[in-house]
Amino acid sequence: MKTTPFTDVHIALGAKMHEFAGYNMPIEYSGIIDEHMTVVNSVGVFDVSHMGEFWVKGPNALAFIQSVTSNDASTLPLGKAQYTCFPNDKGGIVDDLLVYHYEPEKYLLVVNAGNIAKDWDWCVSHNTVGAELENSSDRTGQLAIQGPKATEVLQRLTPVDLSSIPYYSFVVGEFAGCKNVIISNTGYTGAGGFELYFYLSDAMTIWNAIFEAGKPEGIKPIGLGARDTLRLEMGFCLYGNDLDDTTSPIEAGLGWITKFADGKNFTNRAELERQKKEGVTRKLCAFELIDKGIPRHGYEIVDADDNVIGAVTSGTMSPVLKKGIGMGYVKPEFAKAGTEIFIKVRNRNLKAQVVKAPFRK
Repeated sequence: MKTTPFTDVHIALGAKMHEFAGYNMPIEYSGIIDEHMTVVNSVGVFDVSHMGEFWVKGPNALAFIQSVTSNDASTLPLGKAQYTCFPNDKGGIVDDLLVYHYEPEKYLLVVNAGNIAKDWDWCVSHNTVGAELENSSDRTGQLAIQGPKATEVLQRLTPVDLSSIPYYSFVVGEFAGCKNVIISNTGYTGAGGFELYFYLSDAMTIWNAIFEAGKPEGIKPIGLGARDTLRLEMGFCLYGNDLDDTTSPIEAGLGWITKFADGKNFTNRAELERQKKEGVTRKLCAFELIDKGIPRHGYEIVDADDNVIGAVTSGTMSPVLKKGIGMGYVKPEFAKAGTEIFIKVRNRNLKAQVVKAPFRK
């Protein structure tokens, strides 16, 4: 298995380790619920160094990004980030990702850990405009410091005014004495905070400084288990569950990142434009269980007459709401908020209601 700069630290701290996307990653430390509530109420640190980072440079950088991503990167100012996806040529999604406009003619693409090789091959094979591509995934460390007290803790370690960085914006500056750290107001938890990108040589300096600075707030390391429950409470999609090579961004409710701007001829634009105009045969919805139970990936979704209308893609017991929540694809007529549906759990049909995400307001 591959490792991150912090793998030995996770093991020394007693984390439950497991393979994820080819990496030896911490799943939990003190327990998923405790870690989840630490992030909701205070501050926690996620090692996300397994994520992939691709640089796109040169005079044709924007043209390349416009041709392979669904969102309109021509509207992305310097210092801003954008959520987008790589559409494939069959109506599905190669991956969802973030695009950072780092400098004029220089962008950073942050992709999912499990898709690094696939995404890199996709980008290289679709680079018809001669953009300069660089895969720096194995040379970049990343930590996500999340929670309502994250800004307060991190501000002790940088001269950068963190309160001046709006959501989905970033600056490059000094952090914990380390130069050229990307400080990004993004996150996957809905609890606020920042993501830091840095050279591997600075990894332990930054880790130790953050945990020292966060002692008064009871800062804790957080595993991937709580990362999943946190993102699900916000209704954020997870690639491999809610998105994959067969799900279109229109079906997934990502029409807002699928822009049909003049001159933006991205992969499979015509098919996605048709879907947006004519409709789709299934839609991703969020739901809360009314009956007691926990929905899981793959469980069937049925109507009141036990007809299968879809399947659960993500599900858990919400630590904040203390009820079963989930997402899944259903026939469009069942996707409207307030609709009654049923989740088939061990041959029992548990009553649920379609709701508007996020679950955690």
